[in-house]
Amino acid sequence: MKDAVSAALRERVRSRAYGVCEYCLIHQRQAWYSHQIDHIISRKHGGRTTFDNLALACGICNNAKGSDLGSLTRRQAVLIRFYHPRNDRWAEHFRLNDDGVIDPITEIGEVTCRIFGFNARERLLERRALLRAGDFPSIEALALMRE
Repeated sequence: MKDAVSAALRERVRSRAYGVCEYCLIHQRQAWYSHQIDHIISRKHGGRTTFDNLALACGICNNAKGSDLGSLTRRQAVLIRFYHPRNDRWAEHFRLNDDGVIDPITEIGEVTCRIFGFNARERLLERRALLRAGDFPSIEALALMRE
Protein backbone atom coordinates (compact mmCIF):
# COMPACT_ATOMS: atom_id res chain seq x y z
CA MET A 1 0.00 0.00 0.00
CA LYS A 2 1.41 3.36 -1.06
CA ASP A 3 0.63 5.31 2.13
CA ALA A 4 1.01 2.51 4.67
CA VAL A 5 2.36 3.52 8.06
CA SER A 6 5.71 1.83 8.60
CA ALA A 7 6.38 -0.06 11.81
CA ALA A 8 9.00 2.52 12.81
CA LEU A 9 6.63 5.45 12.25
CA ARG A 10 3.84 3.62 14.09
CA GLU A 11 6.13 3.15 17.10
CA ARG A 12 7.17 6.83 17.07
CA VAL A 13 3.48 7.84 17.13
CA ARG A 14 2.74 5.41 20.01
CA SER A 15 5.73 6.67 21.95
CA ARG A 16 4.83 10.34 21.50
CA ALA A 17 1.30 9.60 22.82
CA TYR A 18 2.62 7.54 25.77
CA GLY A 19 0.27 4.73 24.68
CA VAL A 20 -2.80 6.91 25.24
CA CYS A 21 -5.63 7.71 22.82
CA GLU A 22 -4.95 11.33 21.98
CA TYR A 23 -8.67 12.05 21.81
CA CYS A 24 -10.43 10.36 24.79
CA LEU A 25 -7.31 9.65 26.91
CA ILE A 26 -7.91 5.92 27.40
CA HIS A 27 -4.61 4.10 27.75
CA GLN A 28 -3.84 1.14 25.50
CA ARG A 29 -3.60 -1.18 28.52
CA GLN A 30 -7.20 -0.22 29.44
CA ALA A 31 -8.70 -0.82 26.00
CA TRP A 32 -10.22 -4.02 24.66
CA TYR A 33 -8.55 -3.62 21.27
CA SER A 34 -5.21 -2.25 20.16
CA HIS A 35 -5.06 1.46 19.55
CA GLN A 36 -4.83 2.51 15.93
CA ILE A 37 -2.86 5.06 13.99
CA ASP A 38 -5.17 7.87 12.86
CA HIS A 39 -4.55 10.27 10.02
CA ILE A 40 -5.68 13.52 11.68
CA ILE A 41 -6.38 14.96 8.25
CA SER A 42 -7.44 11.87 6.33
CA ARG A 43 -5.73 10.87 3.12
CA LYS A 44 -9.10 11.39 1.42
CA HIS A 45 -8.76 15.11 2.22
CA GLY A 46 -5.10 15.36 1.24
CA GLY A 47 -3.58 14.42 4.59
CA ARG A 48 -0.20 12.77 4.34
CA THR A 49 1.31 9.84 6.16
CA THR A 50 3.75 11.95 8.15
CA PHE A 51 4.60 12.04 11.83
CA ASP A 52 2.88 15.42 12.25
CA ASN A 53 -0.38 14.19 10.71
CA LEU A 54 -0.67 10.99 12.72
CA ALA A 55 -2.21 10.40 16.14
CA LEU A 56 -2.75 7.39 18.36
CA ALA A 57 -6.47 6.67 18.66
CA CYS A 58 -8.53 4.01 20.36
CA GLY A 59 -10.71 2.03 17.98
CA ILE A 60 -13.88 3.76 19.16
CA CYS A 61 -12.55 7.28 18.53
CA ASN A 62 -10.92 6.33 15.23
CA ASN A 63 -14.05 4.61 13.92
CA ALA A 64 -16.32 7.47 15.01
CA LYS A 65 -14.05 10.05 13.37
CA GLY A 66 -13.58 8.14 10.15
CA SER A 67 -12.40 10.50 7.44
CA ASP A 68 -14.42 13.44 8.81
CA LEU A 69 -12.74 16.74 9.55
CA GLY A 70 -15.48 18.30 11.68
CA SER A 71 -19.20 18.61 12.28
CA LEU A 72 -22.01 21.08 12.77
CA THR A 73 -22.54 22.62 16.19
CA ARG A 74 -25.89 21.84 17.77
CA ARG A 75 -26.71 25.45 18.63
CA GLN A 76 -26.01 27.30 15.42
CA ALA A 77 -25.40 24.53 12.87
CA VAL A 78 -21.98 26.01 12.06
CA LEU A 79 -19.28 23.73 10.66
CA ILE A 80 -16.47 23.37 13.22
CA ARG A 81 -13.32 21.29 12.85
CA PHE A 82 -12.46 18.47 15.23
CA TYR A 83 -9.83 18.68 17.94
CA HIS A 84 -6.37 18.40 16.35
CA PRO A 85 -3.86 16.63 18.63
CA ARG A 86 -0.85 18.30 17.00
CA ASN A 87 -2.18 21.87 16.98
CA ASP A 88 -4.50 22.02 20.00
CA ARG A 89 -4.10 21.51 23.74
CA TRP A 90 -6.54 18.98 25.21
CA ALA A 91 -7.19 21.07 28.34
CA GLU A 92 -8.22 24.08 26.25
CA HIS A 93 -11.12 22.16 24.68
CA PHE A 94 -12.16 19.59 27.29
CA ARG A 95 -12.46 19.19 31.03
CA LEU A 96 -12.49 15.82 32.79
CA ASN A 97 -14.95 15.95 35.67
CA ASP A 98 -14.58 13.98 38.89
CA ASP A 99 -17.40 11.65 37.77
CA GLY A 100 -15.63 10.67 34.54
CA VAL A 101 -17.56 12.93 32.16
CA ILE A 102 -15.49 14.69 29.50
CA ASP A 103 -17.09 18.12 29.20
CA PRO A 104 -16.44 20.22 26.10
CA ILE A 105 -15.45 23.82 26.82
CA THR A 106 -15.20 25.09 23.23
CA GLU A 107 -17.11 24.48 20.01
CA ILE A 108 -14.21 22.33 18.83
CA GLY A 109 -14.61 20.32 22.02
CA GLU A 110 -18.37 20.10 21.56
CA VAL A 111 -18.30 18.64 18.06
CA THR A 112 -15.41 16.30 18.89
CA CYS A 113 -17.02 15.07 22.11
CA ARG A 114 -20.38 14.47 20.44
CA ILE A 115 -19.22 12.81 17.22
CA PHE A 116 -16.55 10.69 18.92
CA GLY A 117 -19.07 9.65 21.59
CA PHE A 118 -16.82 10.48 24.54
CA ASN A 119 -19.73 10.30 26.99
CA ALA A 120 -21.67 7.40 25.50
CA ARG A 121 -23.09 5.26 28.29
CA GLU A 122 -20.66 2.35 27.94
CA ARG A 123 -17.62 4.63 27.68
CA LEU A 124 -18.71 6.60 30.73
CA LEU A 125 -19.26 3.39 32.71
CA GLU A 126 -15.78 2.25 31.72
CA ARG A 127 -14.14 5.53 32.79
CA ARG A 128 -16.04 5.52 36.09
CA ALA A 129 -14.87 1.99 36.85
CA LEU A 130 -11.30 3.00 36.05
CA LEU A 131 -11.68 6.11 38.23
CA ARG A 132 -12.88 3.99 41.16
CA ALA A 133 -9.87 1.72 40.66
CA GLY A 134 -7.57 4.76 40.66
CA ASP A 135 -6.46 4.02 37.09
CA PHE A 136 -7.98 6.95 35.18
CA PRO A 137 -6.68 9.21 34.05
CA SER A 138 -3.40 7.35 33.81
CA ILE A 139 -0.14 9.13 34.53
CA GLU A 140 0.47 9.12 30.79
CA ALA A 141 -2.96 10.68 30.10
CA LEU A 142 -2.28 13.39 32.66
CA ALA A 143 0.94 14.20 30.81
CA LEU A 144 -0.97 14.50 27.50
CA MET A 145 -3.59 16.74 29.12
CA ARG A 146 -0.88 19.15 30.26
CA GLU A 147 1.00 19.33 26.96
